[in-house]
Amino acid sequence: MAEFTGDSVVKVTDLVAGYLPGVNILNGCSIEARRGELIGIIGPNGAGKSTLLKAMFGLVKVHSGTVIVRGEDLTGLKANKLVSLGVGFVPQNNNVFSTLTIEENLQMGMYQRPKDFRERFDFVASLFPELAKRRAQRAGSLSGGERQMVAMGRALMMDPAVLLLDEPSAGLSPVKQDETFLRVHEINRAGVSVIMVEQNARRCLQICDRAYVLDQGRDAYTGTGRELMKDPKVIQLYLGTLADTA
Repeated sequence: MAEFTGDSVVKVTDLVAGYLPGVNILNGCSIEARRGELIGIIGPNGAGKSTLLKAMFGLVKVHSGTVIVRGEDLTGLKANKLVSLGVGFVPQNNNVFSTLTIEENLQMGMYQRPKDFRERFDFVASLFPELAKRRAQRAGSLSGGERQMVAMGRALMMDPAVLLLDEPSAGLSPVKQDETFLRVHEINRAGVSVIMVEQNARRCLQICDRAYVLDQGRDAYTGTGRELMKDPKVIQLYLGTLADTA
């Protein structure tokens, strides 16, 4: 079980959740993100990584356990309420409105606070200058990496305390993956706590402050990125020859 501290932005405790009644994907998962941290979530396919983010964001039924954000119990709240309370989420697939322009996509991220659009647009543009330059371009004409920028930018429009990223590098070329990880690091440096599920375990562990290895719906191992990259059990069970190339 994860150990929690007083500066936690997010505390997930003993979360049990699943898509169908009586069929749980998460079986007592506990994680924490402290103020300003970049947290990585890695593990084998089917371990419950994406389900964890969706359960935190109100998209999967939570059967027991709690999700605490900035000291407030948000377990099971709907996604629109979570957004207003400081939780941003970027899904892996279908994460932009293809028929809308970049600017319109960002406006959709501010539908609850439209008066603050200019201020938040300037902030997002400081992180993703290309979005401002191409604001009138339709999102459907963008590359996969560019769409990922739009999706992250839209999630940042409501000034979240924590940003949940589901496989941000999925389907991208190695160069675009590196660019995406750089953007994630810049978002984190701008003051946003980040919890990132990622299949590219090596790159994830290189940039995160701490990480959790999920297995069968539980947090099996935790530590700093560097600690996990050197942990013999983690290497043997989850990372293969990672240590030889780290």
